[in-house]
Amino acid sequence: MQPRSGGDAPARPPLLTAATTEPDATGPAPEEAYAISARGLVKTYSGPDGTTTHAVHGLDLDVRPGETFAFLGPNGAGKSTTIALLCALARPTAGRATVAGADVVSRPDRVRQQVGILFQHSALDMDLTAEQNLRIHARLYGMSRRHSRRRTTETLDAVGLTDRRRSPVRTLSGGMRRRLELARGLLHEPRVLFLDEPTTGLDPHARAQVWEHLRDLRDRYGTTLFITTHYLEEAENCDRLAIIDRGRLVAQGTPSALKDAIGDDRVVLRTGDDQAACHIVRRTVPSGVCVTADAEGVHLRVPDGSSWLPRLCAVLELHGITVHVASATPPTLDDVFFHHTGRSINAGRPVPPPTLTRPDRATETPASVSAEPGGATATAEGRP
Repeated sequence: MQPRSGGDAPARPPLLTAATTEPDATGPAPEEAYAISARGLVKTYSGPDGTTTHAVHGLDLDVRPGETFAFLGPNGAGKSTTIALLCALARPTAGRATVAGADVVSRPDRVRQQVGILFQHSALDMDLTAEQNLRIHARLYGMSRRHSRRRTTETLDAVGLTDRRRSPVRTLSGGMRRRLELARGLLHEPRVLFLDEPTTGLDPHARAQVWEHLRDLRDRYGTTLFITTHYLEEAENCDRLAIIDRGRLVAQGTPSALKDAIGDDRVVLRTGDDQAACHIVRRTVPSGVCVTADAEGVHLRVPDGSSWLPRLCAVLELHGITVHVASATPPTLDDVFFHHTGRSINAGRPVPPPTLTRPDRATETPASVSAEPGGATATAEGRP
């Protein structure tokens, strides 16, 4: 790929807002208006027993130039497979997609020239220095020695690693290695940068640093960022997001629009007998309210959830059921995911330490009813 003309960084497109990231009222934008566009994208694999697995199933997706776009889903949802298709590293079984104006099937070479990628697992040479790793990849992209030296210096500076340029990679922290891989993905000035779980395995401080550099790089270069993640607070940082589950795209929009569409507050009750409490709550709330119980407690959605807490607690106490924790919170992205998939994105795996404080976790402290930012929590003595 030839370098962009001129030494100045291209002007960054204006930040896209909720009003501009949704489809226009006059109809969909032409395909050329998108940095990434996919229609009916399918990827299947045949198993040894003759069964067919749909890793990606009928994906329709549009990402505008300059957007920071999150691809949210649990492990095994099809996120990495989608990136492989969009980067022309795997051929789709059906459907079509264009990235930076090039078709992933008919022009895979052009796609690869226009994109950068940060893989989920490190591909750095641990015995080489940070600078040597970048120089090798610059030459693989066909850069001259002079251009390679310039871009190595620029990208190391962009990710804050200039002072570690001669350090062997094995001596760098996990966060520094991730930033070095980010620099490597930007060497050839791609129009679209794909980041597959860029902060997995990092501590909260390192994750925050990576995101600080991502925002700076988007501001500096105007690069479209396509980020797969299962961290909800990271998806909140993006202009728009799509939720993928079992290979299917189930929702797409701005974080605020997706949460607003849920509407009602979420109420969660942890009691001494959640199954019995579930039946009692169903008889207490209006007939149209869905009440369920699982390992985390009794769940329901109602308008003005905090006003329901005292009433529900009192009814359950009258039936001899102790309420350990009761909470009411406005919709979160986890609620959005649950609404579209029927389960939490964190189901079946440990929740990593967040980089941001989330308001949707009840704090178990002795109190009657206490207001919390973003919701209300009622707790009682006699915890399990």
